Amino acid sequence: MRKLSVFNNTSLDGFFTDANNDMSWARAMDPEWHAFSEGNAGAMGDLLFGRITYELMARFWPTPMAKESNPVTAERMNRSLKIVFSKTMDQPSWSNTKVIGGDIAAAVREMKQRPGGDMMILGSGTIVSQLTEAGLIDEYQIAVIPVVLGKGRTLFEGVTRKVRLKLTNSRTFANGNVFVRYEALR
Repeated sequence: MRKLSVFNNTSLDGFFTDANNDMSWARAMDPEWHAFSEGNAGAMGDLLFGRITYELMARFWPTPMAKESNPVTAERMNRSLKIVFSKTMDQPSWSNTKVIGGDIAAAVREMKQRPGGDMMILGSGTIVSQLTEAGLIDEYQIAVIPVVLGKGRTLFEGVTRKVRLKLTNSRTFANGNVFVRYEALR
């Protein structure tokens, strides 16, 4: 069975976007964090997005600026199969993209049964909360960024059930970021 993981950034106070849906506070790069992020991109597999995150990513990763500033990640992002969950999108703008409308949990259950590599959700808080509620996420990779936002959206907004997790990895970076990886316990 294919594994479904999440990679997301959160503020110290637990928000993945600020009150204006901005995530630029999480983009601080230094050589150590950049190398880690680039290495982590190699394990992405198929990428799953909600429409909003997809549109943000599609505006950047296919550009010459992305290819110049981060060639390894840009190549992987552009080459990967991208699944966007949307009831309003007709024609995706980014190559190698498939749009799925309808029941997200049912679609992911079916995708997990198919042969192939693992899958990764980037950003896409609404998708993360829906799939967490449905018990379909196997691993959570969270980078805690040393900033307090005060207000914003939590990654698990709308989750009503208790989800038990087991810490499988952690790493502290010189820039203050703390990476944690949790496995969902069934």
